Amino acid sequence: MAQITLDRLTKRFGKQTAVKDFSLEIQENEFVALLGPSGCGKTTTMNMISGLLKPDAGKVYFDGREMNEVPPGQRGVGFVFQNYAVFTHMSAYKNIACGLKVKKVPEEEIQKEVRSFAKLLKIENILNTDAGRLSINDMQKVALARTLVTKPQIVLLDEPLSNLDAALRSVMRAELKRIHLELGQTTIYVTHDQVEAMSLSDRIAVMNFAVLEQYATPDEVYHHPKNLFVANFIGSPTINFFKGKYKNGEISLEDFPKGKIQVFNKYKGEIDKRLKNENVVVGIRPEHLKLVDAGKKGEMLLQAKVVGSEPLGSETVVYLKPEGAVETIIKSIMESDYRVDVNDIKLLQFSEEDLYLFDEKSTELLLKF
Repeated sequence: MAQITLDRLTKRFGKQTAVKDFSLEIQENEFVALLGPSGCGKTTTMNMISGLLKPDAGKVYFDGREMNEVPPGQRGVGFVFQNYAVFTHMSAYKNIACGLKVKKVPEEEIQKEVRSFAKLLKIENILNTDAGRLSINDMQKVALARTLVTKPQIVLLDEPLSNLDAALRSVMRAELKRIHLELGQTTIYVTHDQVEAMSLSDRIAVMNFAVLEQYATPDEVYHHPKNLFVANFIGSPTINFFKGKYKNGEISLEDFPKGKIQVFNKYKGEIDKRLKNENVVVGIRPEHLKLVDAGKKGEMLLQAKVVGSEPLGSETVVYLKPEGAVETIIKSIMESDYRVDVNDIKLLQFSEEDLYLFDEKSTELLLKF
């Protein structure tokens, strides 16, 4: 399996920069997700790795060998597309076998390999069925088997689950994880779905507007986001942000005229050292913001009014608005049986270790308390 190095890749389409100065290193056998909103440059980056696009600047290396001038067919890369691209007039068996036939593999070996990968993907029972008659889930498995059976060093998956419904996506995520662990191929997975990226990946490259925002493990991008974009993009429901001003160890919050956050001495020195101006953004994830009717002395509490709630079975999401705020909506995740009425006044309870502090101007994370 191959190690991949991307060295300052840039790709432009006319005046539009699709990928800018993009550097990344992917270890052998690693599963890496390229995650970000539509149009951020994920698929363009993947196409430069595969050789379908040539970078305007920068280099692609496999195991230290420069690949910029190597044709796609000679890179040892397997590609699974979003739209499956199966041959509907052919059986599942013939679809899976077609790559081996192109390579002129002996028929006896083709039969062995096709059946082996059909077993791996649990589709032995559909091998003789025309692909056009298969379910979407089985079509995707056939497309995956067709790529894997050629045993590429690198597997590129471009949003392969986006056409499946929620239940099938969950099943296929588990299947992809199992297959990757069994085969150990270096895998790059393009997605805008954070659940897919978090559940499948060893590391995640979070992209936005053609640039790499953060490259880290799922745990790190969630608990230690590099900036406001990453913090907001990772997590569902999204993180709560409150604008404020920091002065002398105290944060005054814009939406809570009477609410202040006291910064303990162990954090004050670090904030004073890193903060270049007084404008800050405080972040707290909905699961760390609890609703209470009364607080205890010394607790961090803010007051807000309930504007709605969503019972979701396993949990209840409550939406609140600070008094006098025009746009700010606060999210809190409570227990599954928690019920509340619109216009109820609640206290928001949280702990200082659950807070994030960002510089409003640079958007960079200053401190995870």
